[in-house]
Amino acid sequence: MIVRLADPARDAEAVAAIYRPAVETSVASFEEEPPSADVMRGRMEATLAWTPWLVAEDGAGGEVVGYAYAGRHRERAGYRWSVDISAYVASAARGRGIGRALYDALLGMLRRQGFVNVYAAITLPNPASVALHEAIGMRRVGVYERVGYKFGAWHDVAWYGLRLADPPDPPAHPTALPDLGD
Repeated sequence: MIVRLADPARDAEAVAAIYRPAVETSVASFEEEPPSADVMRGRMEATLAWTPWLVAEDGAGGEVVGYAYAGRHRERAGYRWSVDISAYVASAARGRGIGRALYDALLGMLRRQGFVNVYAAITLPNPASVALHEAIGMRRVGVYERVGYKFGAWHDVAWYGLRLADPPDPPAHPTALPDLGD
């Protein structure tokens, strides 16, 4: 398996295909219509202007089998040191450590960028996602009860958090991904 930065033009179709079942058949996402490859390409381009969007390729055929990304936690300036993370793995590729490999690479890049906190939202119940986030050191920091409505029911969303670094006071501004260098 190879984990690399996503190329929106090359990877958007595969990423949209991986995400589609999460929208159509689960409450892992509260979107109701799966985004097209063009919409996903735009999301990827917007994300990569500030934070990483990674894909995992199956080493044998180069097929994209998972992805992970980070985005701004909130838009207000005081939140600029915090990001939200998310990962999705193709159903046929689950259980092979792909989510963990993506998150390990993503967290390393976020540390290099100077981010301090990462958060993840998990619709409950989702034991596999909880296990993945706990495996990378995240802990539950809160639950929004009955916050999302999908498939005729209200759903709780747990928030998980991880402190990446203890910065000096005042903290240095995070570095945008394109300015990070090698």
